[in-house]
Amino acid sequence: MEWFTASEYWLSRLVFQRALAALYLVAFLTAALQFRALIGERGLLPVPRYLARLPFKVAPSLFHLHYSDRFFAVCAWSGCAVSAALLAGVDALLPLWGAMLLWLVPWALYLSIVNVGQTWYSFGWESLLLEVGFLAVLLGNDEVAPPIVVLFLLRWILFRVEFGAGLIKMRGDDCWRKLTCLYHHHETQPMPGPLSWFFHHLPRPLHRAEAAANHVTQLVVPFLLFTPQPIATAAASLMILTQLWLVLSGNFSWLNWITIALALSALRLPDTAPSVPDAPVWYSAVVLAVSAVLLALSYRPVRNMISRRQVMNRSFDPLHLVNTYGAFGSVSRVRYEVVIEGTADDVPRADSDWREYEFKGKPGDPRRWPRQFAPYHLRLDWLMWFAALSPAYAGSWFGTLVERLLENDRATLRLLRRSPFPPDAPPRYVRARLFRYRYTTWRELRETGACWERTYVREFLPPTRLAAERAYP
Repeated sequence: MEWFTASEYWLSRLVFQRALAALYLVAFLTAALQFRALIGERGLLPVPRYLARLPFKVAPSLFHLHYSDRFFAVCAWSGCAVSAALLAGVDALLPLWGAMLLWLVPWALYLSIVNVGQTWYSFGWESLLLEVGFLAVLLGNDEVAPPIVVLFLLRWILFRVEFGAGLIKMRGDDCWRKLTCLYHHHETQPMPGPLSWFFHHLPRPLHRAEAAANHVTQLVVPFLLFTPQPIATAAASLMILTQLWLVLSGNFSWLNWITIALALSALRLPDTAPSVPDAPVWYSAVVLAVSAVLLALSYRPVRNMISRRQVMNRSFDPLHLVNTYGAFGSVSRVRYEVVIEGTADDVPRADSDWREYEFKGKPGDPRRWPRQFAPYHLRLDWLMWFAALSPAYAGSWFGTLVERLLENDRATLRLLRRSPFPPDAPPRYVRARLFRYRYTTWRELRETGACWERTYVREFLPPTRLAAERAYP
């Protein structure tokens, strides 16, 4: 069955698998460190309350069988352990069936998390990790050469990620067609990185060249993935370079990194693959059968891509096996930020001692320079960006966030960079105000040392206190 495998992609598979294992590790670590405050029993959107109205068939998850914060922590840290084992290459030491089962474990655990994660796990890269992770189960280990059909399906995902993103841009915002979106994007993106200020101040002709290059990479180059080598390798390499540019310009969680991992699987790297026997019949049958199902399920994302009403980041099945992707179908021209403040004063006044809560990633203090967090995902910081776009995005959780701040809740405060109040003295009142942020100019940066300039817009939430006073130790 020489037609079934491609031994020349032996090293490409190895690099892809280790990269995917590293991303799994980051995803599970993010879940383990943030879940209590976000979806725990006392979280902003508690899992038990969600499960009470959600049938298993709609969102399959281990947590339908049992939920407790301790059990969630066991699942998340177990995912970290299995991901670390895969990163170390343990799958190569197992028989083929054992390696497949080992790769199935992080997929099943992360599916369980995503399907109860609600708003906090509504990002496209969650489904992308699951779709790619499921295919990794079929890739095999050192006992068999990489199956051609699985390599094709990995390229098919990469095609949909890039081409879908290109289409949504051309349909969604005329600034992409005019090549002017990058006049604003680096300033208004969800979470700027340490170099975003400099990217924003690049000459406008270069911004236009960036946008044009993006259209070529997303609308033309993806078709070259299905051409003979070395053209396919050149296409994948160009995608990797584009994604690295995006890594430098902002914090997009693991979206860029998993796209790079997919592109790595399409590279034909120089290597000397060991001689292995033909793939077992049972393995070939499983791979071909599952691949046929996945190709059939691809009908829905393809139909979405060619539709004039194309949507971004939608899963079409509860297992997240085949999904549609896209990013920045529209670009904000102005950046708004919600600034949360608290005071210990008994009566809240405009001249009270209002102290600002500092977030880890989202802009706050105009003098604080953005940091690099990706591929780690700061979920609360991202949702605060959406809240600034419209209060409707925060309607289900923002009030509970304020309540937790009034309680000095430890789990919630761990999501922040700094609380202005000591652990034993919570604020009496918390308020939120909306500000407009813009990058300073080179001159303003030299004179003030601030990378941001902010202007008050309006009240987002009036001074709020707990409904009933509580005793604190």
